[in-house]
Amino acid sequence: MRFVGGGARAAVRAVAVALLLVPVTGTAAVSLGSAAGGPAVRLSTSEAGAGGSVTVTGSGWRPGTLLTLLVCGRAVPSRGVIGGTNSCANADGRAVTTDAKGDFEKRLPVTEPPAPCPCVVHVAAVTGAQAAADAVLTVAGHPVEPLPKESGAGRLAVLTDTRLDGSGGVLTWFGAPPARHLVFTVGNLGTASVKDPVFQIGTSHGVFAPQWEDQQWHGTVAPGGKARITLPVELAAGAHGDYTVSLRYGGKVLAEQPWGVGRPWGVTLFWILLAVVVPAAVFRIGMAVVDRVRPRRPARRHRGLRLPGLTLRPPGPRGSRTTPPAPPGSAPEATEPAGAGNHAPRNATTPTLPWFTPDDGPGGTADGRLSAPQGNSPTTKGNT
Repeated sequence: MRFVGGGARAAVRAVAVALLLVPVTGTAAVSLGSAAGGPAVRLSTSEAGAGGSVTVTGSGWRPGTLLTLLVCGRAVPSRGVIGGTNSCANADGRAVTTDAKGDFEKRLPVTEPPAPCPCVVHVAAVTGAQAAADAVLTVAGHPVEPLPKESGAGRLAVLTDTRLDGSGGVLTWFGAPPARHLVFTVGNLGTASVKDPVFQIGTSHGVFAPQWEDQQWHGTVAPGGKARITLPVELAAGAHGDYTVSLRYGGKVLAEQPWGVGRPWGVTLFWILLAVVVPAAVFRIGMAVVDRVRPRRPARRHRGLRLPGLTLRPPGPRGSRTTPPAPPGSAPEATEPAGAGNHAPRNATTPTLPWFTPDDGPGGTADGRLSAPQGNSPTTKGNT
């Protein structure tokens, strides 16, 4: 009986331990996921055929972040997506925004990716800092091929902060593409040398995802060694604003560097001058054309003021008498012979010049009569 009782007690203890291990194991899995602190992705099923769908849930993401969900081939969570998004079914991807807690849930259609499996559901952040997570998915009926072998056991890591060297010039002020050099120091934490590593440089503006470009550095980093690497970075022509330069190697983002690009004010000045000069030139050309094609009119001559019945004549020499014209209808006036004396005949009329009075006239007397030419005057001598 004691043996039976001892065996029963041992069996009860074994069952109790087994019951306790189940919740402890589940709790440990949850705590590991939360302890990692990074984003996590889970699938409703690990295998689905083309034309089906899976429900993707995530946690640990930043609140209000826009994410993209893609089915990608030639990828595993440990190595990421080999070949980038070229190995993913981009046309059938989905987008989702995380809630206030950083969680999301989205149904994703299963489509055969352009690259063979192993396949994953790749979730990446579009806005904000770079973040990504992968979950294994088996696409039924899709070909499976082994992943390419790694070149070695070398593993590079950025040891110092990155920086951008260089500055803009006059051409950049007029819209030329801004260019810099990304400088950083890497160290080989693996056991094999890394020869001619290929890095990926991405530039992003605002909330848009970075555009990646392959940049190969020629050199070898020995195990435990380090190297200073300089890679060129160039933006599009006329780019301005706040940009972010990202460095990626082996599918993982190693560093990010902000870049503030000034506005090309030379382009703005050019358009302002163009808006002022072109209308002025068009106006002058139009006026020249109008002046050439319009008909010519003869010039008008300005005529002086004429008074009816009045003729202005310049005064003669002193001592001479000027007789004004007789009015129409009057009898002809008798003329005085030369040298007849100082007095005029009784029937003679005294002319009045228009620009002075009889008292002020040349050769006039006190009683307003004109005096005859004297004997010693030049006129008298000429008549004798």
